[in-house]
Amino acid sequence: MGLFYYFDMSPFSGISHLGASGMSLELSSKTLLQKQGRAPAKADQRVTIGEMARTFSVSLRTLRFYEDKGLLVPRREGTTRFYGPRDQARLEKILHGKNLGFTLTEIGDMLVGSDRQPSAKHLELKPEQIKSQIAHLERQKTSIEGAILALRTAQQTRVRTRPTR
Repeated sequence: MGLFYYFDMSPFSGISHLGASGMSLELSSKTLLQKQGRAPAKADQRVTIGEMARTFSVSLRTLRFYEDKGLLVPRREGTTRFYGPRDQARLEKILHGKNLGFTLTEIGDMLVGSDRQPSAKHLELKPEQIKSQIAHLERQKTSIEGAILALRTAQQTRVRTRPTR
């Protein structure tokens, strides 16, 4: 088995422990949801698409899109979708992966890994995935900083060349 890093879903966390299988960052999604005024699902709690959208601050269209991509699999009763704790945990992981800049395809692959252990509440990332994503984000950061500099330069030039009245 390879080396994996486990990432917390919360921006408020840190390294909890190091182990033979890699670095683990504890999931504190319950704490994060409470800080955001949202309550995590109980083991037997199912929520409708509207409740799920409100809880996670996403649109109904987003949830349907994730369902179309196979990332979420709500139970259906007639035309009503019900999301259980597994779907809610998966959505947290999807949103966290998106925040880390991963594509939905990459997130889907990570979810397959996390589904092997249903109680796992983290994203599994291999060290090479982390290294590659850091490099990708650093390239994006450099590009964004260049664009900001160009726009600020254009803004300054425009301010200096404005005619006075």
